[in-house]
Amino acid sequence: MTKYTEPKYKTLHEAEANELEILKEKVAASIWKPAFHIHPEHGLLNDPNGLAYFNGTYHVFYQWFPFGSYHGMKHWAHVKSDNLVEWEQQPTALVPIEDYESHGAYSGASIEVDGKLYLYYTGNIKYSAEERSANQCLAIMEKDGQVRKYDHNPIIEGVPAGYTGHVRDPKVFKKGNIYYMMLGAQREDKTGAIIVYESKDALDWSFKGELRLDLDLPESCYMLECPDYFKINGQDVLVVSPQGLEAKHHDYQNLYNVIYALGKLDIENLTFDVTDYQELDKGFDFYAPQTFEGKSHERLMFGWAGMAEVEYPTDKEDWAHCLTLPRKLDIVNGLLVQKPATELKQLRSKSHSGSLTLDKDSTNLHSGFRSFELEASIESHGADSFGLELFSSETEGLVLAFDRSNQTVTLNRENFHSSFDKQNGLVRSAELSIGDSVKLQVFCDRSIAEIFINDGEVVFTTRVFPIEQSTGVKLFTDKELTCSYAIHQMKSTNSL
Repeated sequence: MTKYTEPKYKTLHEAEANELEILKEKVAASIWKPAFHIHPEHGLLNDPNGLAYFNGTYHVFYQWFPFGSYHGMKHWAHVKSDNLVEWEQQPTALVPIEDYESHGAYSGASIEVDGKLYLYYTGNIKYSAEERSANQCLAIMEKDGQVRKYDHNPIIEGVPAGYTGHVRDPKVFKKGNIYYMMLGAQREDKTGAIIVYESKDALDWSFKGELRLDLDLPESCYMLECPDYFKINGQDVLVVSPQGLEAKHHDYQNLYNVIYALGKLDIENLTFDVTDYQELDKGFDFYAPQTFEGKSHERLMFGWAGMAEVEYPTDKEDWAHCLTLPRKLDIVNGLLVQKPATELKQLRSKSHSGSLTLDKDSTNLHSGFRSFELEASIESHGADSFGLELFSSETEGLVLAFDRSNQTVTLNRENFHSSFDKQNGLVRSAELSIGDSVKLQVFCDRSIAEIFINDGEVVFTTRVFPIEQSTGVKLFTDKELTCSYAIHQMKSTNSL
């Protein structure tokens, strides 16, 4: 069957003279390029891939289309770090030039096998705008950092009977002497599923079947992307990115969403018995996260700080999106909580701290940093409504508001000159048990805010695109409260 052609299916090898240099110079002038988040030099970034702490170094790969801010031919870009905060650009790891990946090297994960890092990914194949297939492929990174594609790719050709060509995002893990591969899939009736392959050597794979996952997902859910399985303190955790969920109350307000499930995996019998599941991040811009084991055997996670089918202000500058900061995951009181990785403290530069009492008013805590971390402890006393305004100025502000009477927290990004994605709403909310005190840790980096509430019980990730003058942090309340806080200017450490 003839494969589909379109100008956007263009690889780095087909770049015209000086084309990439011109793009890089254009993007470098953007006022919204983050100072300490992983972001593309130019073009579009989306899913984090192949995350690993390997041979004493952190490795992050990500989906990358080099030539513009739209979803074209996906490559795997590669950055590395010795300390999880200072990232160094590496040569592009995967350029999709083979027939088995003719329309892109799609997402996947990694596992160390015999002292080498095995990078599993999906080779995307398209025969028309609607008809496609998928191959599962392997690349191998040696300890010297060299990446080569496996000579016998694809390791899984095509898709099993009963499923459409939407099969992708391999996650490989080992139990006992057997390797298992989970894949996001779509059944022929256009509903989402997770399917499983197994292997004795991580090279030769056989289809095992479909994972029975007792999540209460509606029939409108047509795809389960980016499955990720891991254990924390002996507890099985499954993270997945469903497409087609219907919004309900505080949940699933984005076009695509992410959930985690706690339970028990019986891989031999292909069951995951769910004891609880929740939405992972309540912000506007969060999808396709991936986890890995860090230097101290902790479970770390990066996510894509973006959303599909949304036009962002930086699209006109020929770049789009960034990754979240690395987050450490834990299970506390039956919840999967997310905390900023402790290594991020290395980014702190100038600091300003203080404490104050405020009554039916608002006040500026600080102004002048475009990239900063805020730590705050708010004793709300009798206040019913209180919160923060980030990226604050006379004309702009990102409002985080706590409502004690309704036990909710909301994030509102409607008040920006560069307002966008109005069709999906400009307010997000979450249920939160608001007692006498609220603890906050917030990272703002030019065009992204990551907000961690009560040690990661609730997390919001959101992109905003403020004018350069919007650098204030404002505290407000309807009644008396006290606040202790520290604001740290963050160093620009990326050589990206």
